[in-house]
Amino acid sequence: MKIKIESTDEHVTLDGVQCRVWKGTTERGVECNAFIHRLNVATGQEAEFEAELCAERPPMVFANVE
Repeated sequence: MKIKIESTDEHVTLDGVQCRVWKGTTERGVECNAFIHRLNVATGQEAEFEAELCAERPPMVFANVE
């Protein structure tokens, strides 16, 4: 299965861990959310990734999910 995801400015706390919410769609069109706590980026590209992510969707919204 493949999922295409897009970052949002929303953050939630799941099991005591803060995660950014990413909204996605499967290849067959099923909508879903991904709650991402960590994401590994290729060595040497961390700052570029962070700058792109923050420029696209700055972290602004926080919510708690139980």
